[in-house]
Amino acid sequence: MGSTPGVLDSRHRLTTAGLLMLVTFVAFESMAVATAMPTAVAELHGLAWYGWPFTAFLVAQVVGMVVGGDAGDRKGPRRALLRGVGVFAAGLLACGLAGDMALFVAGRAVQGLGGGLIGVSLYLVAGQAYDEALRPRLFGAMAAAWVLPALVGPLVAGFLTSAASWRWVFLGLLPLIAAGLALVLPALRGLAVPAAPPPPARARRWWAVLAGLGVGALQYAGQRLDLLAAAIAVAGLAALAAGLRPLFPAGVARLRRGLPTVVAARGLLAGAFFGMDALLPLALTFLHGYSPTAAGVPLTAGAVGWAAASQWQGRHPDTPRVRLLQGGFVLVAAGVAGTALIAVPGGAGWAAYLTWAVAGLGMGLGMPSLSVLLLAQSPESRLGADSAALQIADVTGSALCVGLTGILVAAAAAQVFPLRTAVLAAVAAYSALAVVGAAVARRAAAPVGPAEVPAGAVTLAAP
Repeated sequence: MGSTPGVLDSRHRLTTAGLLMLVTFVAFESMAVATAMPTAVAELHGLAWYGWPFTAFLVAQVVGMVVGGDAGDRKGPRRALLRGVGVFAAGLLACGLAGDMALFVAGRAVQGLGGGLIGVSLYLVAGQAYDEALRPRLFGAMAAAWVLPALVGPLVAGFLTSAASWRWVFLGLLPLIAAGLALVLPALRGLAVPAAPPPPARARRWWAVLAGLGVGALQYAGQRLDLLAAAIAVAGLAALAAGLRPLFPAGVARLRRGLPTVVAARGLLAGAFFGMDALLPLALTFLHGYSPTAAGVPLTAGAVGWAAASQWQGRHPDTPRVRLLQGGFVLVAAGVAGTALIAVPGGAGWAAYLTWAVAGLGMGLGMPSLSVLLLAQSPESRLGADSAALQIADVTGSALCVGLTGILVAAAAAQVFPLRTAVLAAVAAYSALAVVGAAVARRAAAPVGPAEVPAGAVTLAAP
């Protein structure tokens, strides 16, 4: 009797190892860059530009997602992933060798473009190289690949920055990225190229630029508290709304059953979690006097909970994904609401260690389930575009809620209200967002009635 097929069987072993290596190293860079950034901008005399490396990455990442989705739909995942890794590596090299702040910001933009290409390509590879029953396990493994970077990324980056140079945080990843690509290349050669590819969607790239600029404007507006910030925020929201409409499946705003709700739910889930995630260390530091290390422990607890729940859902591929998504939203709502304990009078800071682990469990159930639902419901001819839409919703939801967190913190710093009030307002907003997600999650199931299926659409039953 043969062994049960899995993501590490003889057929998938190299592909899985390569994908997980790429995810791990991209995650490490994401976790490490914030640690190295203060030293980098000081050495490059760009303290006034401190927020721009992050903004440039986000804007370019949105564009990269759309470009990657278009390339994948027309030419298959192999070329999209190769381009993504090449562009990401070029960005690492540019940042590591940058002689001034302008070049460093440009390098971060190149990195963001490559990161967007890679993120979409991973979905395309998952859709072609893995059977439907294996996808929950694969996405669970990808979530677990973020745990080690979350635990050691800032420590390693701090050591490299202190003992050698911040430049090695970028340059040191180049050979590791190449090794991950070498492992996955043999499997990429066997992936199909569309026989009848759609025409190039060049107009979508300009809409992506507009949406990315909207995200960047909202991020910037959240860093300041004045009339100009309000004007920037309004312009950013307008640009974002105009840019997203042609990038999302029809019906996202109306929460149409099936794929549109899957995309919308991704934004709700990411926003509820990361909006509060950005506030926790600051709240623990200023409300309870925690050290930077102690204030970061809840984030680690959340990452561990995320990975544990992802692994559990991967071992239960027959559990309905919609049910897991609903459970994920409920756990995130409970975790966020429980975090109010750190801000109420007499509350204990250590409570966040527990509540954020609960929120992490919710993300571990919800995020992989959304990925599986998307692959099950997206037509093969639109898999790249729909995968890009899912990840753009993630970035957009996170950016909007992190921007709101920035506004609340800025208001507290300006003594408009106490920091405790800012934390409680954030808890109320993000827990309500998760409750809304739980209420609409059932609409993420594939449409079953002919009246609900748009003309020409192709739907598959969700696992």
